[in-house]
Parts: sequence; structure tokens; C-alpha cells
Amino acid sequence: MAAAQPVASSYLNPSGSTTSAGSSGGAPVSSKRKRRLHDLSPDEPMVGRVKGVEVTIPIVYGSIAFWLGKKAAESTHKWTTYVRSANNEDLSVLIKKVVFQLHPSFEKPTRTVEAAPFELSESGWGEFEIGITLHFHPDVGEKPLELFHHLKLYADDESIPQTTKKPVVVESYDEIVLSEPMEASFGRLRNHPVARVIGSPASPLVLPAAEGSFERNGGDTKDHSLLQWFMKHSEAEDLNLLATARQQVCAAAAKLKKDLGVLETEISRIKATTH
Repeated sequence: MAAAQPVASSYLNPSGSTTSAGSSGGAPVSSKRKRRLHDLSPDEPMVGRVKGVEVTIPIVYGSIAFWLGKKAAESTHKWTTYVRSANNEDLSVLIKKVVFQLHPSFEKPTRTVEAAPFELSESGWGEFEIGITLHFHPDVGEKPLELFHHLKLYADDESIPQTTKKPVVVESYDEIVLSEPMEASFGRLRNHPVARVIGSPASPLVLPAAEGSFERNGGDTKDHSLLQWFMKHSEAEDLNLLATARQQVCAAAAKLKKDLGVLETEISRIKATTH
């Protein structure tokens, strides 16, 4: 079923700044932010929570859209929207289900995915905002988290020809921060491959035996059919990009300085010959 009319090619990313999505022939685009799920109030009871500890789980949500070609009928694109781990590990250790809210023109616009990988594939011809609600396991002790993603189908640069080979990719990097996590799920969460744990329990914990390990349950996206199009999100990669950019700037500055020296020498020579 076709979706809404195509909208403007720019949208407001989660950090509040305007950005344009990646397109076929262009660079994919991502935005980054951090969400602190549990901000304790002074009178909130601490029963069942691990004091002095913070657990961070990095996630990525977004969409990948393929143009179906000039011969496509009503639906011009096939697309997939998803929530995944930043390094493609199984998120079911934290998330119980994900609810995707599509445009009302779709049949059954509210779609619930109750097992990882948390994704939804459809086809259509229009861009619209997708509501994504993460529901956590009861023992995580947190309310559902609402996210919003703008489905991007078309290239921002109209001079770039459409192709069926390279999709439009738009992703947002986010960090789910659990402050004072629940004891019931702490053992499971802290052993997740992507979890970052800050601090240590103020007192020894007795955790359920099943909560002390993490097993791969087949819900990861390491062998996903769209894996080659997933963007890489890591602090190390960001630092490498910054270092590369710095090297390029330094090289350009050195070249300009050299060229300026040559120009000054030539000016001095000309002045000397005219006097």
C-alpha cells in the first residue's frame, strides 16, 4: 500500500539540529544522543536497585530504502526500518518488544515485533515519520521509550541519478543509560557484549544464576542481509575520522604555507629587478 506524499528532504534529528539524509550516490547520515532512562527523585524508594552503578547500552535505529526502478508500479521503494545494537549484538537482553507506528494509509499501521531482530519491512512511495516505541522487560523496571524516525526514500541532491544498487540509509545512534539499574536484571545487562558499566555496587549482590551470563539467541544482526549497508558507530571510529581530517587540514595548511613562501620569493625578485 502506498504511504503519504513525499515530504521535504530535510528533517529535525533527535539532537534538535536540521540534517539531510543520505541518498543513493551520497553519504549516509546519522545523529547521536544519549538517553538517561532513570532519573531518581529524592523520595523514590531504592528497593531492588543497584546503587552507585550506571549501565549504558548503545543502540541504532533507522531505515534502509531501495528504489525499485522505473518500471515499479504503485510502490516505488522497498524499505526496512529497525532498532539494532550499535555492534549488531542481540538487544533482547534489554528489549521485550518494539512497536512501530506507520502512516495511517498502511494496512494495520501499528505493528508489534516481539522478538529480535526488531525490524519491519514494507513498500511504498512516500516519506513520513515512523514512531518507534521500545518496551523493556519487566525486570528492567523502566517505562517504554518513544523514538521517532523520518523515513527517507529520495536523494537530497536531485542531480544524482537514482539507482537500484545503492539504498538510501538514515540512522540515529542513541545510548540507553540505566541509572541505578534493577538488581533483577543487572547481572544479565552487565554481561551484554556492548554494555558499559560505570561504578560498582555499594554492597555485594546475590544475583539469580541465569542472570549472570549472556547467551547469543539468534536475535543479533551480525549476519543480516542488509549488514553491508549498516553504518558503523563507535567512539574509536569517530576519533579516527577526526584524526584523518586533522591530517588533511595540516597537509593543506603546509602546502599553502609553502606556496605562500614561493609567492613571497617571487614578489621579492620582481621588486629587486624593478629598482
